[in-house]
Amino acid sequence: MSSVPQIKIPATYIRGGTSKGVFFRRQDLPEAAQEPGAARDKILLRVIGSPDPYGQQIDGMGGATSSTSKTVILDKSSQPDHDVDYLFGQVAIDKAFVDWSGNCGNLTAAVGAFAIASGFVAAERIPNNGVCVVRIWQKNIQKTIIAHVPITNGQVQETGDFELDGVTFPAAEVVIEFMDPADGEGSMFPTGNLVDDLEVPGIGTFKATMINAGIPTIFLNAADIGYTGTELQKDINGNAEALQRFETMRAYGAVKMGLIADIAEAAARQHTPKIAFVAPATDYVASSGKQIAAGDIDICVRALSMGKLHHAMMGTASVAIATAAAVPGTLVNLAAGGGERDAVVFGHPSGSLRVGAAAQEVDGEWTATKAVMSRSARVLMEGWVRIPGDTF
Repeated sequence: MSSVPQIKIPATYIRGGTSKGVFFRRQDLPEAAQEPGAARDKILLRVIGSPDPYGQQIDGMGGATSSTSKTVILDKSSQPDHDVDYLFGQVAIDKAFVDWSGNCGNLTAAVGAFAIASGFVAAERIPNNGVCVVRIWQKNIQKTIIAHVPITNGQVQETGDFELDGVTFPAAEVVIEFMDPADGEGSMFPTGNLVDDLEVPGIGTFKATMINAGIPTIFLNAADIGYTGTELQKDINGNAEALQRFETMRAYGAVKMGLIADIAEAAARQHTPKIAFVAPATDYVASSGKQIAAGDIDICVRALSMGKLHHAMMGTASVAIATAAAVPGTLVNLAAGGGERDAVVFGHPSGSLRVGAAAQEVDGEWTATKAVMSRSARVLMEGWVRIPGDTF
């Protein structure tokens, strides 16, 4: 019986925000995987354990959810006045597919720390005690992100008392600034409207706000699609019919946003756009059992990622929520009470999160200048991942 030995690839397994991913330095990948292409995708799929028809990713580092089926490749930045290039790959669980179409905001919290540890940040820019400002070039969406990473005794501080709903243990706070967060070229509202009628054949026509900020996102009113905005994963993810309905709405929204030409293309673009639904602030019990009071939040938001309701909230979708909330007249803004605002506290399945955003209208066109949120990150394991030598 023939056998092929495994190969070792230096890697680090890190929690960033409410996600986990396998981080690589580009130079540590096999030469064939240091550039885009089939070899790179095959390697990352095998590392994570996809495609897995069982949906469990037992034979890999993935955790069988969109939040834990992620990969990151970092490199010394090729851009002036930046420290590190950050490339994100969302790995499908049951398909042989890596989606490179968007960013992961949660894992961004870990990029700064990994960049410092990997030598991508000049030593003179790292204080012995204080905060290191890491200038990140997000390659997927061609945008700048600034991470404020705490440093203690010359080392990245990972432990602390900052609590993030959706993460069990406290850690050190990392403040992230998403600069000019509109995703891609063109208008922040690609249809030119703050609210559109989204026609979905066989399902209905729904009011929708479609925005490119953080990540392309389609927002619907919860009540219009039969929900309250207080749902947890168990209320939606076991309903195959409901999930298919969301996917169909997402596909038609992607066409209307100009992201794809035909709904059939949505299957190959699972990471973007996101689809979410909003409702006015309401009391509910989070998945941890924590009571969320309507008076402590501005709005309830639920979002789907890779075909399932997210257990908390994607970092990039948080940027979209805050930016949309800052623009009077969007569905997000109206559900939050309307008017002008520079921050929003939204309730999600695991608790709540505050995100700040600045948006302004110039010559009839809305633009976002910055979105700010706090996350945390912690290295879970470092060393090597192993994959069969005939993977690529």
